[in-house]
Amino acid sequence: MTTVEEIFRAIKIINPNAEMSMSENNLDTLVWENGTTPISVADIEKKLPQAKQELTDEKQAKIDLKVSAKTKLMNGEALTEDEAN
Repeated sequence: MTTVEEIFRAIKIINPNAEMSMSENNLDTLVWENGTTPISVADIEKKLPQAKQELTDEKQAKIDLKVSAKTKLMNGEALTEDEAN
């Protein structure tokens, strides 16, 4: 199942300035706002695998960063700013 976050990411891959809303995780309910040029459902669907991968990679990067920070703390090492945050 595709999430709203994945759909919105796919749209932002195509048009980073796109403004839209959607009801109930349904692409057929997309409403383009503030003069955003509509993007076809087919074009959005083509970008969904990339969007899903980007979101997965970002989640894994956060996990990796926490592990790195914890390891450094346990070893008395200095943290990077990202790890500290």
